[in-house]
Amino acid sequence: MSDQNLLEGKFAKIGARLKMRSNVRESRPSVLRQQQSNGSVRLDVLSDNKGEFFDIRLLGGDEAPELLVLDVQPDDRHLLLMAKNSESGVKSKYLCGHDERHWFVAAIPEAAPVGTVRQAKEALKPPEVQSRQTGLNAKDRNRRKNDAYTRQGEWFFIPTNIGEPDKDLVLKKEPLSRGRGSKPHMMEFCYRSGGEQVYVCSRYPNGVDNDTYTRIVKTDKAAKGFGWRVMRRDAAVYCKGRITHADHKTITLVGWHRVVMNTENKAVAMRHVAFLD
Repeated sequence: MSDQNLLEGKFAKIGARLKMRSNVRESRPSVLRQQQSNGSVRLDVLSDNKGEFFDIRLLGGDEAPELLVLDVQPDDRHLLLMAKNSESGVKSKYLCGHDERHWFVAAIPEAAPVGTVRQAKEALKPPEVQSRQTGLNAKDRNRRKNDAYTRQGEWFFIPTNIGEPDKDLVLKKEPLSRGRGSKPHMMEFCYRSGGEQVYVCSRYPNGVDNDTYTRIVKTDKAAKGFGWRVMRRDAAVYCKGRITHADHKTITLVGWHRVVMNTENKAVAMRHVAFLD
């Protein structure tokens, strides 16, 4: 069992509020910023009249999951939370903290052996970032902008030399999304290669291939009005110029940068995530 008062105290150390509910059915909250779930516990960042707070819901089951804060960094406003499924024994870890303007929760891949906030941040960096940051000191590695990359939320932008693509292949004001209804980041200029063409709408936020799209619109007369958008899944994406998002400070990239997503999609709680642009 988890000590709710102890957990609330740990979150208070980073300046955050925590609310917990037990034995509730999993349902979509009315106000949602982020969401992670491992089947026995769900973490959300919600808002009320006092502002944002972390919401932990212990889902149904004979035994409640064990929750434990492994590390707290008050000055950095981050902590590392572990949720152990009492039935399966699976341990899921989440980095909870404040990034620029809002609180966030990020699922850590189960394969990553992490026990501190610092290790969790490193585990969220994809291999392309890990290889680029060699030689940087610990402080510079966690800056949003350094010699290796520029970061905005869950996206890393790595300087690269791809020459100057054909102007007809350069797109303007393109969205960058994790899928499943996430609020997209907008790229001023975008160039992409490879990947799979998919059709995306609010009902199919991770996208469907051409055959599935054709079947849907043939069997459902209303489907053509779903507001479909043609995007590419898991393409090699490059961008430059202004990158904007309502929850983050606008960044300006000089020259082409490779776009890579953090490693949340490797975690069980986030297996539904797709890289769409």
